[in-house]
Amino acid sequence: MDFSLTKKQLLFELYIAEADARRHKSKKRYVIEFEKNLHKNLLKLCNELYYHTYKPHPSVCFIIKDPKKREVFAAMFRDRIVHHLYFNLTHKLFEQAFIYDTYSCIKGRGTHFGIERLSGHIRKESLNYNRDCYILKMDIKGYFMHIDRKLLIQIIKSSLEKLSSNKSKNSDDKMWKENIDFKFINYLSEELVMLDPTIGCVFRSNLSEWDDLPKSKSLFNSPKGFGLPIGNLTSQLFSNVFLNLLDQFCKRELKCKHYGRYVDDFYIVSSDISYLLSIIPRIEKFLKEELHLDINKGKTKITDYRKGIEFLGTFVKPYRNYVSNECLRRMKKTIFKNENNSWKGKKNNASYNIRKNLFSKTANLNNIGIFNENYTKYYRLFI
Repeated sequence: MDFSLTKKQLLFELYIAEADARRHKSKKRYVIEFEKNLHKNLLKLCNELYYHTYKPHPSVCFIIKDPKKREVFAAMFRDRIVHHLYFNLTHKLFEQAFIYDTYSCIKGRGTHFGIERLSGHIRKESLNYNRDCYILKMDIKGYFMHIDRKLLIQIIKSSLEKLSSNKSKNSDDKMWKENIDFKFINYLSEELVMLDPTIGCVFRSNLSEWDDLPKSKSLFNSPKGFGLPIGNLTSQLFSNVFLNLLDQFCKRELKCKHYGRYVDDFYIVSSDISYLLSIIPRIEKFLKEELHLDINKGKTKITDYRKGIEFLGTFVKPYRNYVSNECLRRMKKTIFKNENNSWKGKKNNASYNIRKNLFSKTANLNNIGIFNENYTKYYRLFI
């Protein structure tokens, strides 16, 4: 028998989602205002969702410049609660379909995991650095701005249908369709995916900030029906669902043994350079025909593993990893803006000398705090 979510169960899930959405933001004014009438506000949201009358409120749009300039749409707090609700109800289900080397927006599979996996793939393919080995690295042009939302809905619904009869990982060992209300999830998927955040949005940055932003980096220049807002939790989840088709193509059709992807940045490791050259046009064709996406050709490169490869802010070389030059420049640029009580460095990289040279002679920091012996953590002193 298929599971149907009751209003009481939905309200309970909303309380959990609200706690997730407020994490690290409890002192924000919008959170305080919402929680003044928490039960009333969640009950209202519950009714809207249960009776399928929920509509997201207009987003706030602004430009950020760190680590690089980009456009962000921030959802209202009530809508962020809905994003966490959707994520909590679906992410374990979707993740069953993902390959192991999908790294973003998955617990335990973040940037450090991705870097270690790339290092491991290189070691295996090079027979522990004893034979020639190459890394093909590619990414997608303006990925979030060019996601076809109607196609994404089709992929989501198709994935849910295929996964619904699988055994869930819950202790009761039921099928997913006995634990998840798929009619409700399909409804909510439509509401979240098909939203055009540019409609009615409130600008928090001066419009001149968009002047030097590449057109491919803004939803205001995306074709109608294309693009997801950067920053939403659901956008991160949906981006993995969308590119899971690419992952499956590379693993199943192209037989890429050593493949990994973080959002739209992906790599393939092989000792056969001719093989890597041969699959580039096949990947480009698949993305264009099946997902309506284009490769950023200027960033496609094949590198000898001995020369190293940059991935997720780290320069990966045999036997050691380094902080990338781009990441190091950002660290130097923002170090005086740090307002946290502690600072953690990239201690997993071979970067002790970088940390020591960067921080030991920084008078402004040394006057107001102290580093630990390895320069991996900074404690600000309040006098």
